[in-house]
Amino acid sequence: MTVNAGRKITALLGAALLLTACASKEERAGVAQASSGDGWSAGRPVVKVGLIGPMTGALAVVGIAQENSVKVEIDRLNAAGGVGGAKYELVVRDTALDPAKAVQAANEFAGDESVGLVIGPALSAFYNAAKGTLESSKKVNCQPLVATGDFSGLAYGFRAQDPVSLDVAKMVAHLKAEGVTSIGVVYEGDDAGKGTADEVKKQAEAAGLTWKGFEATRADDQSHRPYIDKLKDAGAIWISNSSGGAKTMAAASEAGYKGLIVGGSGARNISFVEAAGDAADGTLFSATYYPYPSRDSRDTWKPGFRQHIEETEKRFGKNAGPKTGAESPKAAEIAADCVLAYTRAAEKAKSLDPDAVAAALDTIEISDQETPSGNSISPDKHEFFGLDDIHIYQWKKDDKGWSTVEITR
Repeated sequence: MTVNAGRKITALLGAALLLTACASKEERAGVAQASSGDGWSAGRPVVKVGLIGPMTGALAVVGIAQENSVKVEIDRLNAAGGVGGAKYELVVRDTALDPAKAVQAANEFAGDESVGLVIGPALSAFYNAAKGTLESSKKVNCQPLVATGDFSGLAYGFRAQDPVSLDVAKMVAHLKAEGVTSIGVVYEGDDAGKGTADEVKKQAEAAGLTWKGFEATRADDQSHRPYIDKLKDAGAIWISNSSGGAKTMAAASEAGYKGLIVGGSGARNISFVEAAGDAADGTLFSATYYPYPSRDSRDTWKPGFRQHIEETEKRFGKNAGPKTGAESPKAAEIAADCVLAYTRAAEKAKSLDPDAVAAALDTIEISDQETPSGNSISPDKHEFFGLDDIHIYQWKKDDKGWSTVEITR
């Protein structure tokens, strides 16, 4: 090394020490906090997680469950050191089931550089309205409540829910094995309903089942009996993931429908049981891992799922139907998966740069033993879950009340 080079290095080191000495206590603390244990720094003391969902209105229970799960996971990760030494902070925006508010919240988060991850907006139609903004602003986003649509063409959007294509594939295979020969759909006439009906029709016909048609419901329907009457000869009727599904259950019971009532993961919500009562007994639904409420010991649950559910119950309690007594956790575990996956991707990329994180997200592998949802996370074309993560469950009522039973063959 030359003398001049040595002097330059000494001068630079001295300048750095002088700047550190002159920095405020808060600034020095921020730098220290934003350095991780494995040698990379987030470059900031806080990384915000923006959650967009229905916190008020008819689906508030869904939004609140997401918020609870994200809080629990953020606290767990922060206790373990956060991400790149930075701590997570949750920011929540309520859509109140208004798509304009969903877009407004997406615009807000898109323009906020401190927001590293956006979760939501919940529901397919709302996400469709907001995803352009999230894509153009390069905002990494994770969607635990968007069942329809294609994520493979997105750069920054990832789905942390079982897509309807997987739910339908699992259910159609089960129905065919059970000897069911025909199926129809009763669902809202929106994006989710049309997408679901198209998927059921395509896969059912490919499997040799007869397609009985799609009955599009309306929000002001007092009863779904007319739709059931039109599909009375179907061996199975696929119902909506939203509250309208309960009306279909009730109408099927009233009509004495003899076929099977089936649906996707939305049917795990106890609001279906509350609204439909005994008519929900026997309903089949395909969903990611969900042994709740069950008659099995919690010792059989996957460790990450059990830890997350028990911590959520400890902090926020349970949902309990006032009419039926059916229970569910005040949690949406797949929303917590979003934060865990983002953290693993950022740690792998050693960066919060959205392009680097998005690229890493498609390469991470997380065991089903450690995720909050009990599902393995192995993204493929921006989808967190695969067919192996989908199960068939059935609502059952006995002398002890309501429970979900996994149907295996």
